[in-house]
Amino acid sequence: MSAPVVDPKSSDLSPERESKANRRARLAHIAISVFIVVIVAAFVGWFAQGYIKKQIEWYGTTRPYKLANIDPYVLSAEAERALKPAANFRECAKDCPEMTVIPAGSFMMGSPEAERGRYKNEGPQHTVTIARPFAVSKFAVTFAEWDACVAVGGCPQVGDSGFGRGRRPVINVSWDEARLYAAWFSAMTGRSYRLLSEAEWEYAARAGTATGFYWGDEIGDRNANCQECGSQWDGKETAPVGSFAPNPFGLYDMAGNAWEWVQDCYHVDYVGAPSDGSAWMVGACWRRVVRGGSWKDRPRNLRSAFRGRGTPGERVNAIGFRLARTLNQ
Repeated sequence: MSAPVVDPKSSDLSPERESKANRRARLAHIAISVFIVVIVAAFVGWFAQGYIKKQIEWYGTTRPYKLANIDPYVLSAEAERALKPAANFRECAKDCPEMTVIPAGSFMMGSPEAERGRYKNEGPQHTVTIARPFAVSKFAVTFAEWDACVAVGGCPQVGDSGFGRGRRPVINVSWDEARLYAAWFSAMTGRSYRLLSEAEWEYAARAGTATGFYWGDEIGDRNANCQECGSQWDGKETAPVGSFAPNPFGLYDMAGNAWEWVQDCYHVDYVGAPSDGSAWMVGACWRRVVRGGSWKDRPRNLRSAFRGRGTPGERVNAIGFRLARTLNQ
């Protein structure tokens, strides 16, 4: 019997069929590879878009602003060492905090038990020593200064509650956002800007005084902006910074107008508080200290020893901040 005839074109082992199968496999492999590349590229693009956006902002907006408005005005090391107490400086062309040098020294922090309007969280009184001079912004940070940061992508836009911008103290900023501004200005200048510690704030506010307010033991008339302070802004809105007389260190609005965030975590009293002027960074850090009182507070809350508190994300139209700068001297 003769062997069956096999058609080569119908055989799975034919070279032509094998070649077609190989081509199909290669095409499928290429398609899968292209698909993977597209997916990876899309993921990388999505992941990198924030970085790319920041680079565009840096080279297109922030860097030119820094070169023109910041770099020529940053203090040299020699100029910084030459600063004396009460000296003023500003490390920008305009719209950044003007700083005042505060001398080293010691003071009694808190209030005596006999002080009128005193709260228990203002004690016990204790001696604090500030070993080195430091600088404090002469005024609270203003809307003009904040908006300069917004314009170059460093800070978020915040509302003014209808009070006005420009020379009004910035309000509706959280503790986190106040620190963001300090970090931004530090990056712009290459210098150490930050929030004041609570001890630094009271030392700077008292300016060598031991009375309830830095002008005396009575609220008086038109010494500040608060409820019953006698000013045109009382209980209505913030006043432009510098509307009242400065304290003996030359700082304005350390009482009233707008509360000021400081660095410290809040504690119910001063038991265990640092004595070197540093920020107290342990404890109930879900609350941060505010100081100085505001346009809608009673006079007792404007005393140099009075302590308020808020949560780090809280934004209200009675809280702003001022800056400190560490000096290399």
